[in-house]
Amino acid sequence: MKHIIFISLLFAFASCGEKKAMEQTETVAETNVVTLTDAQMKNAMIETGQPQQQQISQVLKVNGKIEVPPQGMVSVTVPLGGYVKHTRMMPGMAVQKNQVIATLEDNQYIQLQQDYLTAKAQHTFIESEYNRQKELNQSKASSDKVFEQARSAYQTQRILIRSLEEKLRLININPATLTESRISKSINIYAPISGFVSKANVNNGQYVMPGEILFELINPDNIHLILKVYEKDLARIFIGQPIVAYTNIDTAKKYPGKIILANKDISADGATQVLCSFNSYNKTLLPGMYMNAEIELKNEPSNTLNEDAVVHFESKNYVFIQTGKNQFEMTEVSTGENGNGHIEILSPAGFNGRPVVTKGAYTLLMSLKNKEEE
Repeated sequence: MKHIIFISLLFAFASCGEKKAMEQTETVAETNVVTLTDAQMKNAMIETGQPQQQQISQVLKVNGKIEVPPQGMVSVTVPLGGYVKHTRMMPGMAVQKNQVIATLEDNQYIQLQQDYLTAKAQHTFIESEYNRQKELNQSKASSDKVFEQARSAYQTQRILIRSLEEKLRLININPATLTESRISKSINIYAPISGFVSKANVNNGQYVMPGEILFELINPDNIHLILKVYEKDLARIFIGQPIVAYTNIDTAKKYPGKIILANKDISADGATQVLCSFNSYNKTLLPGMYMNAEIELKNEPSNTLNEDAVVHFESKNYVFIQTGKNQFEMTEVSTGENGNGHIEILSPAGFNGRPVVTKGAYTLLMSLKNKEEE
């Protein structure tokens, strides 16, 4: 009899345990479901819809630095040294192409002009003698040796004059207009490009050695933005790809441009350089300035919902699926890019045709969490 009573009690306890477990299971299963009354539905202004295929503009956020390509930067030097007679150039000053940016003077400039004019004067006599010996040689009135000497002297003089002409041009003296009355101890240094002075390394009275850099000029029209792009993103980069750059100081001010070159050499940190040009020059953009940029990636149709349909809770994203009249189930989703008021839904791929709450999702979340607290 005692055994029968013990077994009966055991079954009773087991039944109670199963009932409690079932109740707990039902409670857990229903924690993501919220049911509203008709009045609550009206006040919440719930709207439902279906995911739509839309193109969302995807961007790759990177950063970089403004730099000047070799053709946009010029180092101004002189092939013959001299004293700086006059300059007023300072870093930041604007210059125009062919503008005089410095004047130098030295005795060797005088000597070079003298050598040229002397060689030119001697050329008249040497040429005349060459022509005379040529005629005599043709009539056999002079030997071939004398004629060859005259021809050699003539050719040597022509070479000398030509080389002196080029030396004069190197120091910005036009040999075609040089005469004995125009010999000068000074030469002008001209700006080879339009732009601004980035460095000024000389002052009045300073002696400049041959090849020494006097100034560095930058043509701002040629500034480029060098972006740092990692290897994993290189497959999505192509020539002509649009970008939008901005500074940390003013993120609202946008500077549009495009990619013109992508370096294929990967550095030790797994990144490479992508060269971009701006659509138009802005004088506030200066070499050495750091910038952020957004690279516009190729747009492809995606499964999307409007942003109000997705709620964020405890580091996860959710949507509400209508499962019955006034009944909604909170379902976790994985999201991708967002833009134009829509957000990409990566998973699940679909909701079996069930309506998705597109307006009022946050109200349902609050109602659900208040229910749990009760």
